Amino acid sequence: MVINKVQLATYPDSLGGDLRSLYNVLNDYFEGIFKGGVHILPPFPSSGDRGFAPLTYMEIDPFFGHWDDIGCIGEKYPITLDLVVNHISRQSDYFRDFLKTGKESKYADMFLTLDKLWIEGSPDKEDISKIFLRRKTPYSSFIIEKTGKEETVWTTFGKTEPSEQIDLDVNSGIVHELYREFFKKASRHNVSMVRLDAIAYVIKKPGTNCFFVEPEIYHFLDRLTEMAATRGIELVPEVHAHYSIQYKLAERGIWIYDFILPFLILQALINHSAEELIGYIRRRPHNQITMLDCHDGIPVKPDLDELVGSDKASQIVDICVQRGANLSRIISESHKGEDGFDAHQIRCTYYSALDCNDNAYIAARAIQFFTPGIPQVYYVGLLAGKNDTDRVMQTGEGRDINRHNYTIDEIDSATRSKVVQRLLRLIRLRNDYPAFDGVFECQGKNETCLMMTWKKEKYRCCAEIDLADYSVQISYIDDTGHNASFKV
Repeated sequence: MVINKVQLATYPDSLGGDLRSLYNVLNDYFEGIFKGGVHILPPFPSSGDRGFAPLTYMEIDPFFGHWDDIGCIGEKYPITLDLVVNHISRQSDYFRDFLKTGKESKYADMFLTLDKLWIEGSPDKEDISKIFLRRKTPYSSFIIEKTGKEETVWTTFGKTEPSEQIDLDVNSGIVHELYREFFKKASRHNVSMVRLDAIAYVIKKPGTNCFFVEPEIYHFLDRLTEMAATRGIELVPEVHAHYSIQYKLAERGIWIYDFILPFLILQALINHSAEELIGYIRRRPHNQITMLDCHDGIPVKPDLDELVGSDKASQIVDICVQRGANLSRIISESHKGEDGFDAHQIRCTYYSALDCNDNAYIAARAIQFFTPGIPQVYYVGLLAGKNDTDRVMQTGEGRDINRHNYTIDEIDSATRSKVVQRLLRLIRLRNDYPAFDGVFECQGKNETCLMMTWKKEKYRCCAEIDLADYSVQISYIDDTGHNASFKV
């Protein structure tokens, strides 16, 4: 279940090298800090995309550890794992079998050959032009060993040709059995929540953009929710889209990710202006997981469409690039801005996006933690990490700028820094003060200052954040009923 405390997000090998080290780091350096749990990014055997091209969900990559390690962490911390519902690796046993015998394979129904969508087996150009593309074409061709003939299957993601990530046919009974077995395995090892990665792409329907296709997407989500609920697992869908799509899920009582907040906080801090941020915080749904940084980047398009104009967005994007960021871009011409603006995500650490300014960074975290929802802290952000440009040069992967793997010595050094100590104090406040499940209010003191207040019974806690000098003043009523305050 979702717990109203601060959650950590990390790769299985990024804090010390493997799952066992992760458990030790949590206990040795962050005791009592992540009461909201730990989101472990895909720990499964994978052939690419740092875990998001899984070969199977039934095993943990031996490099990281074993399912028992997941269970061990889960005995102390609520665990979230990813289920990449849209695709699986082309190196998986399922697709390898398909490559041998094609449609004679017992797994053939798992994959979307184009004749499932177009009777003639070839896509209509008009249909393709509508699709929200993540690569130049949404399909890849392979030669079947037995027949020597070519088969073309749907592949939403992947930088290679053919793609490393093969889309699953979510109408297939075999695929649903795969999901069911995953939930069974996860529940046996103390997993309490599953993030549905790339769920918006699972429905392919000619004549649509093949992204969050209604009402089919709800039918699919309802079916998975039922599967998970029988195992005591809660689901949270991961959807990067126009905010109205996200809000449709929120209206159904589903937890969503607030992919808008990171940019608006960054914009407010850079421009020293609170107005737009306050307006957003007041009207947003509360059943959201808040974040500043993640393994991909700071969202821009399509998440901010109709909320932030291209001119204002470009200003912030350009400043981040000047500070060392790189960008992922929108591929589909029809989904770019009318002026050609195509920034999909800003790839950088949040600390570097704020020019490594400690006060600005703490102000950003204060706003995040006081905004209604469940705060998630990405491991690089936890350690106030800077852009890892060396790793980008080594791998050629732009997202690696914010995916540094920390040694124990690096963790030890980072946790002793003043900025991380200040962050940990904020986390403890957010975890332990009783008012954070009470009534929330946000108002502007002046053009550059916002006041965020939580009240419950005798308790009251207020953060006064000044965007002019990035100062953060916390005032609260203590257990004895007296007023108290401190500067973070």
